[in-house]
Amino acid sequence: MLLGARIKELRKRVGLSQDLLAEKVGIESKYLSRIEVGKRQPSLDLLERIADSLQVEMKELFDFAHHNNESTSLKGIEIALAGASNEEMRLVFKLIKAVRL
Repeated sequence: MLLGARIKELRKRVGLSQDLLAEKVGIESKYLSRIEVGKRQPSLDLLERIADSLQVEMKELFDFAHHNNESTSLKGIEIALAGASNEEMRLVFKLIKAVRL
């Protein structure tokens, strides 16, 4: 949910509507809406396109420093990953590697 909220925050910061950002990255606006509310997890490729369209580095999509709550703690991460599939875990690992660059 934090990722989606961060995408929404950055989208609004640059003055893009959901429709316009969705068009720029090549997805339906309904799908972007689901990402922003945490109902869908975007692929690494889609995250790169979103970051490019928002004119930020991908690591900025994961800058949750201003969200000082349990969701950003290790316990929050553990809870968020509970029940994740192997494929989802591989995606998380790729995202962590990308953010740490």
